[in-house]
Amino acid sequence: MNLMTYNGYNAKIEYDAELDMFRGEILGLTGGADFYGKNPKELRAEFKKSLEIFLEVCREKDIAPRRNFSGKFNLRISTELHEKLAIVAQAEGKSINTLAQEALLQRVAA
Repeated sequence: MNLMTYNGYNAKIEYDAELDMFRGEILGLTGGADFYGKNPKELRAEFKKSLEIFLEVCREKDIAPRRNFSGKFNLRISTELHEKLAIVAQAEGKSINTLAQEALLQRVAA
């Protein structure tokens, strides 16, 4: 995953072949904010600039800059996987929810 972090905010970095530049998109915001740079140093400076402008607009309009997450989401899986999860969870004395949280935490920590 190509992530750049600045001041607790994350941006996904991709290469734009048409422009021959790197493009960053700041993630988890209530609106859109992106930036471009030819190299990592320029990209990081533009990330900072773009984020500062976005945060200033949010302050002026009294808008929260970060999206709110409820902590709930639905996940559709096959009946076979559901059964396997239930069996493993029972065998470990856990709920399916706990088992899923552990797996997700392991994935995002990597």
